[in-house]
Amino acid sequence: MSGALLTRRTAHGATALGGGPRRRPTPYLVFGGLFWLVMSLAFWRVPMCCDFGQHAAVVERLKENLLHPAHPMADLPGRGSAYYSPYAVAQGLFARVTGLAGWEVVKLSGPLNLLVLLTGIGRFVRVLTPRPWAPVLALGAMVLLWGTRMAWWSGYLGLMSMTGNLGYPSTFAIGLAFWAWAWAGTLVRDGGHGRWAYTGLGALCGLILLVHPISSVAAVIGVVAFAASGRRVWPWAATALTAAAVAALWPYYSVFSLVGDQSVDWIHRQLYTGMPQRFWLALLGLPALWLRFRRDRRDPLVLMFALECAVVAYGWVSGHYTYGRILGLTLVPPQFALAVELAAPRPWGWRRGAVAGAAALGACVGFFQLQAGAVVPRALDPVGFDQPPRWPGYAWAVDHMRRGDVVLTNGYRPTRSVPGYGANLVAPAWPDPSLDEGVRNRRLAAVRAYLAPTSTPAERTAIVRRYDVRWLLLAPDQRVPPEAVVVDWSRHTGEVLARVSGAAQRRT
Repeated sequence: MSGALLTRRTAHGATALGGGPRRRPTPYLVFGGLFWLVMSLAFWRVPMCCDFGQHAAVVERLKENLLHPAHPMADLPGRGSAYYSPYAVAQGLFARVTGLAGWEVVKLSGPLNLLVLLTGIGRFVRVLTPRPWAPVLALGAMVLLWGTRMAWWSGYLGLMSMTGNLGYPSTFAIGLAFWAWAWAGTLVRDGGHGRWAYTGLGALCGLILLVHPISSVAAVIGVVAFAASGRRVWPWAATALTAAAVAALWPYYSVFSLVGDQSVDWIHRQLYTGMPQRFWLALLGLPALWLRFRRDRRDPLVLMFALECAVVAYGWVSGHYTYGRILGLTLVPPQFALAVELAAPRPWGWRRGAVAGAAALGACVGFFQLQAGAVVPRALDPVGFDQPPRWPGYAWAVDHMRRGDVVLTNGYRPTRSVPGYGANLVAPAWPDPSLDEGVRNRRLAAVRAYLAPTSTPAERTAIVRRYDVRWLLLAPDQRVPPEAVVVDWSRHTGEVLARVSGAAQRRT
């Protein structure tokens, strides 16, 4: 968050000895600090859900073997997995030193990531304008001006999605992206500080690329927008070369192998459905963005917005729907342009007053229609706001297992949660570059075959031996095979944990 403003007070009498400049907290320091506290508590109160288990599993594998971690979700090699980024390795090292579980490290990462994000926002806005209330308004616009339909994705930082996503690498990468934009803006504004400044920015961009490759697309676009808004282009070559070198030297996986990868495009197609309902409130910032364009045709926020829209459109036309993941950051230029405009000192003309009224109404609609449940607990909720997901925990089942045991299940929630406790699945829930998609599909077929009502004891035994299955985690409507022994069941969901025997010693 931005530093404190200096205000001079006149010293009188005995206070003269203590006269001189006094530091007064900026509005952003006050409101950003309160926001950090409230959202950290909101994040902590939401149990493990959605992709949380995947990231906890990554920490667990690195905690077990920092140099050669296994696949995040299966008893398979993990070499080449894009989940093993510098951010994840730092988490794994922290888990090894402290002895904390993976899910505990991910929970503790939330407030740290939020701090990086908030300080990055403050620094970035200060590059755009010195107006003291602009960072506060930018933060408010970023978390409220989305739409009236849930956008719960990694890298989408509305209030509601923050309650689940603060501990993810995407949040850390986005925080670094704001710092990178601020750095680029400073280089353009001040005319550069030597080649080492451009090299350092390149190293930061390379780090973002490794931490969260898809967010790095938007981060690089922002840097390019600032570079294009300046007069000198050639010094930025050092930035590009350094970023490429940092990414290429990372030993855990090759980020360049992800270019053109289509394994997760089918998952992201839904990002393009219902776009108006998810994002229409951010369009309130378009008039402010238009004003910036009229003042300066090379305004960095305008260029950033245009380039990001082009990438999103390319994702739709080409079928590479994963590029839709940058939609969350595509909203930043209109949101922040609106904040800068509304932070202007008064008196205002009628146009700015109308924009302010529309923005205030939009923020209220976004908060009460969609985002309020993130910060208003159910016990204090007089209206019945939508609340963040509250998935059941699976400690009751994993407590019976040994570390690394293989579990056969096809439930949506257990396949995404159980690996976060250190167990392995027969079939990973998500594609991963470290595992051939054909192998994952065969494993998924094996799970379906085992759980099919028509499966025979011989077929089930063959699957148990092939994949070294030790446990079954079954939904209430799934039958327990006669050869399995029920060990426990969930009082909340009715799911059943059963033990099977006959696993082979050699795992394939």
